[in-house]
Amino acid sequence: MVTAVEALELVFILFVHSAVVALMTRFFRVRLSTRWGGFLYAVVLCPIALTLLTLLFSGVLPLGPDLGSAGVVIAVVIFLPTVTGITFDYFWMPSPDEVDLPDRWDDDRPSRYENR
Repeated sequence: MVTAVEALELVFILFVHSAVVALMTRFFRVRLSTRWGGFLYAVVLCPIALTLLTLLFSGVLPLGPDLGSAGVVIAVVIFLPTVTGITFDYFWMPSPDEVDLPDRWDDDRPSRYENR
């Protein structure tokens, strides 16, 4: 039987994993200039990062309930947050091309830390 604390720990792990995947997907989309490159990197590298985080959370920090089998762990703790994070970035966040960034500062402008 899963206790309320273990259920909250599992929700925390799922939230952190989804946030990590969303941030990694955004990073790949911003840094790569190809259309499919960011998605492919996210699909390949995010599960590796989540596997390492799962080992950290469940091994070093004893968080989360005993899910019973490795297949359930892969499905719930790795696959579900990967799909959620990628979906969050691709469908909810604006495309990196649509975001207006401020202009870079010129080098001839005085810094606010320089003596005036």
